[in-house]
Amino acid sequence: METYTVRKLDGHTPLTAEVPGSKSITNRALLLAALSDGECTVRGALFSDDSRAFLSCLADLGFDLRIDEEAKTVRVCGTGGAVPRKNAEINVRSAGTAARFLTVMLAFAGGDYLLRSSEQMERRPMEPLLCELSRAGATIECIKQAGHFPFRLCSRGIGVRKMTIDTDASSQFASAILMSAPVLPHGLTLHLTGGRKEGSYIGITAKMLSQFGIKYTKSGADYFVPAQRYALREFEVEPDFSAADYFFAAAALLGRKVTVRGVRQDSVQGDSRFLDVLEDMGCIAEESAEGVSVTGPQRLRGVRVNMNDFSDQALTLAAIAPYAQTPTVIEGIGHIRGQECDRIRAMCVNLAAQGVRVEERADGVTVYPCPAIRPAHIQTFGDHRVAMSFAVAGLKRGGTVIEDPACTKKTFENFFTVLDGLYRGIE
Repeated sequence: METYTVRKLDGHTPLTAEVPGSKSITNRALLLAALSDGECTVRGALFSDDSRAFLSCLADLGFDLRIDEEAKTVRVCGTGGAVPRKNAEINVRSAGTAARFLTVMLAFAGGDYLLRSSEQMERRPMEPLLCELSRAGATIECIKQAGHFPFRLCSRGIGVRKMTIDTDASSQFASAILMSAPVLPHGLTLHLTGGRKEGSYIGITAKMLSQFGIKYTKSGADYFVPAQRYALREFEVEPDFSAADYFFAAAALLGRKVTVRGVRQDSVQGDSRFLDVLEDMGCIAEESAEGVSVTGPQRLRGVRVNMNDFSDQALTLAAIAPYAQTPTVIEGIGHIRGQECDRIRAMCVNLAAQGVRVEERADGVTVYPCPAIRPAHIQTFGDHRVAMSFAVAGLKRGGTVIEDPACTKKTFENFFTVLDGLYRGIE
């Protein structure tokens, strides 16, 4: 298996990095553009395994796409809420956004479809969404395991005007329904339950509905999206804050200044809250015309934080936590056990391999300081965020070996090239 060995990053000079567009925003923009009237050009788009899976599915469904990876643009010819091919097979691969967003789009637009995925995606939860779509009038036949990919979906129209979705398993279920709701002839009221109904990813969806000109109202836990047609000629994707946070974590760990170009502190992305955590640990975050900079302290403080709403960075915090002076407690992340891997277990396995004392709970971990942390072979479990988090932590001492570094292609395919760029900044 291919590996990457992290070298120690010495020095005190300020460093800079540049990250790709947001996966969450890119794939939402692609769906909204596909359902819009006329052409929409998505600029600053992310090109990664997940976004290419989404684009491949749209192409297989008959949508007219003009893709320019070098320019980071996708021109989508929207079809006003219709799917060009009413009988098709798609493969969402390992892309959770494609899996959830396209399943709802096809159920709402109608037709006969076979939906396949990677083995990894076959293990991820789909049952709450599939059950709700079945109650609404779609016929879904799971081929291997109930509530999971792959499955056949047949829809002759959704006959309900109100749906309920539990956000605890995945907030993507709610986002998927909200974005496709305008195609229904009578609109839809979506009632949200669960602890993530006010989550940042649903906030991204709501903001993007407005950016695309989609009208909706919100009352408590209910969203009402009326039937409507809409159009937007251009949409600009923000840089990915999830990706930027790895380099901000490097600043915290190394006690130096790192700037990520193009990022803004008022980003709609929930992972921008990781800056607050780093400030609680003793860092200084500031914004300039170039982007956002984080300067790490001489000594990190441990923190206690509920990361339910920005859980993609829980691995990052856990990976750098052994270098803090006091324990770090991470709570509210039980749902990440059902993502690309059991991420809480992955934290514990890899921290223990480095000699770090860690206590595992159902919804989080406590990570203790470890002055004598040792380099180790990091098991990524095929999870891009495991690879990136522990690679960043390895900058402190060097010698950490990351297995299967190519798994970062899911969302940040040139991550290790950008990481290598930090060394070039001091050599």
